[in-house]
Amino acid sequence: MDEKKWQSEKFEANRPHLRAVAYRMLGSRTEAEDAVQETWLRLVRSDTTDVENLSGWLTTVTARICLDLLRARKSRREEPLTIHVPEPMVVHEAGNGTDPEQDALLADSVGLALLVVLEKLNPAERLAFVLHDMFDVSFDDIAPILGRTTVATRQLASRARRRVQDTPSTTEADLTRQRHVVDAFLTASRVGDMQALLAVLDPEAIFRPDAVAAHMGSVGEIRGRAAVAATFNGRAQAARPAVIDGAVGAVVVIGGQLRIALGFTLNEDNLVTAVDAMADPERLRKLDILMIEP
Repeated sequence: MDEKKWQSEKFEANRPHLRAVAYRMLGSRTEAEDAVQETWLRLVRSDTTDVENLSGWLTTVTARICLDLLRARKSRREEPLTIHVPEPMVVHEAGNGTDPEQDALLADSVGLALLVVLEKLNPAERLAFVLHDMFDVSFDDIAPILGRTTVATRQLASRARRRVQDTPSTTEADLTRQRHVVDAFLTASRVGDMQALLAVLDPEAIFRPDAVAAHMGSVGEIRGRAAVAATFNGRAQAARPAVIDGAVGAVVVIGGQLRIALGFTLNEDNLVTAVDAMADPERLRKLDILMIEP
């Protein structure tokens, strides 16, 4: 068989596995696809004649690419108010070049709650934890990727495991419930559906902007379902859903810069009791934010 054809067939056979590794590493379907594509490019440029385990070689290359992306992401995060935009898996319809079945498998196995926890790990911890605990890659194979000893790599994974286990996290079901409410609020706000806005607000709902947000919108604290609905009616055009400090809310990001964060408080009836608008730069810097696709 022609070598290039053989490489192509082996790569396609490994693609679902590589996508799964990259998605858990990066938390972004788009970035995962880019990482897998870069792996293919490196494959066709490489002489793999002496490679005994091509699947392992491909996994290693993908992991290295993901590690570079995570480190670049961490560097960007050190810039004031600049945030990364990962997203949970969204299942696509057939015919657009993606595999809906594989998307569904990834979506089921990597929920938003897990992504929130993984985002708290540093790049090396995340790689060691994902490769070993999720894909059973040996520490001997992970160590060269990180440029560390096997013992040090084992310690990294152990530390990451403790952080994952010790991190209080909202359940997947609760995050899904919150997201449904926030999505309904944002959709109604954007299209100017007053009745739909009223339907998701508690009668005693309150809107609480901080001083900077109030100055930006020339509005202070507002109380009552009708008043809050009127304030948001036809607005929130640029707001996108996000997990903010462990709860679903929304953010406005312009040019990669976080401008406003909206925190939502819900009651047991899944009605919004409070919307907090945060625009003070110092306050925004302290928020733990994970963007999600609308």
